[in-house]
Amino acid sequence: MSGQGGTAAAVAARGRRGPLAAVLAANAVSITGNSLTLIGVPWFALQTTGSPAKAGLVAFCATLPVVISAIAGGPVIDRVGRRRVSIVTDLVCALTLAAIPLLHYAGALRFWMLCALMAVTGLFHAPGETARYVLVPDLARVAGTSLSRAASLFDAVSRGARMSGAALAGVLIALIGAEAVLLVDAATFCGSALLIRLGLRRVAAAEPRRDAPRVSFTAYRAELREGYAFLLRARLLLGVVLMVMVTNGLDQGWSSVLLPVHAKENLDGARDLGLLVAAFGGCALLGALLYAAVGHRFRRWTLFTCAFLICGLPRFVVAALVDGTVPLAVTMAAGGLAAGMLNPILTTVMYERVPERLRSRVASATTAGVLMTTPLGGLAAGYLIEQAGLATALLTLGGLYFLTTLAPAVFPRWREMDAAPADGGVVDGSPGPKADGVADGSPGAKTDGPGLSSSGPSRPSPANAATPPRP
Repeated sequence: MSGQGGTAAAVAARGRRGPLAAVLAANAVSITGNSLTLIGVPWFALQTTGSPAKAGLVAFCATLPVVISAIAGGPVIDRVGRRRVSIVTDLVCALTLAAIPLLHYAGALRFWMLCALMAVTGLFHAPGETARYVLVPDLARVAGTSLSRAASLFDAVSRGARMSGAALAGVLIALIGAEAVLLVDAATFCGSALLIRLGLRRVAAAEPRRDAPRVSFTAYRAELREGYAFLLRARLLLGVVLMVMVTNGLDQGWSSVLLPVHAKENLDGARDLGLLVAAFGGCALLGALLYAAVGHRFRRWTLFTCAFLICGLPRFVVAALVDGTVPLAVTMAAGGLAAGMLNPILTTVMYERVPERLRSRVASATTAGVLMTTPLGGLAAGYLIEQAGLATALLTLGGLYFLTTLAPAVFPRWREMDAAPADGGVVDGSPGPKADGVADGSPGAKTDGPGLSSSGPSRPSPANAATPPRP
């Protein structure tokens, strides 16, 4: 009898893992599409316009609405429901991305249309990714796994999808063209929407808040203010957001303009571009897995500081001063390995320090913060290339990146990454998670991955950061 009972319990446990698996799969499919967009859209813009500045303008139009939607999106996610938001936003992104190649094939696509369609995609993309991101703690608890392990899985799946998507983009652009790649991209968003629709049925955390006050501008403004007030009181989180805000802008310039132009002018085109992005993403996946395995043996602050210095400046310098694909691929591989250690730390810091009822609002606030400079990154990079040349643009932005990544080494507040949040008390001047928050990652609980406490292991993705805070 006991054996039968144990088997039934095991089956039930596996059944509870379905929602978490659905979110991981949907995020993998969606991020694969993001990688296709990351490479396909800049390449399409460069092919059709021949202008780095116009490619930067397309990047600006794609990222500015992301910031706008993130600033005001938190309460909307709570009221509409995380499942519905994820599905609707993915479907809108699919339609707008598919419209670009269809209009191009019809000979009707104008540059302003390309900018407008990318703006719509940006407006809807961030809320959908945020909705999936904030579900992870609840789904980890339902699945019976630790928060840090779920966070590491979320990051590892995202890194793997980014790596495979980048490699796939380079091959597909060479085979079928950048415009056809965008049709494949649209299909990935449809797949993500389908996975969320089927996988998150009857999951309470994914449904609209039943205790929300009646819809009014006053209530909405109060909820919005609550998320930003929490972030402003949490000094460590605020420091993270400010630093990642700068690096994300520089990364946007790198990925949307500098690297595509470098690949087009000095390397072997889209194939090398896909190879380089895949090398970074693949090694970032390896870095996340290594950190999950042994990261708990080291101080988080030390690893975070060193890793950010490695993943920033070197790739800019090598691209500017060293010829050939191999040296840059090696440099980006090393940078990716270091970058893979960043997001598990930041993700668990966020999950453990933010109460569940504020999670969507704080996540939107941090997303808005870390993406604040991304609209300017592509514009600045395109302008610098046309005015001063590619090498000068690379060295200028690389120098700014290096100065920014010195912050954790210079300011003492960052050393608090190794301190466990006070149980039910105050962290950095802000209320700590209560008992109804993230149970698996709470202070004092044993974890299997990097968390805020030193008990075990626990996401920023260059130029792809759409969830808080992720370089």
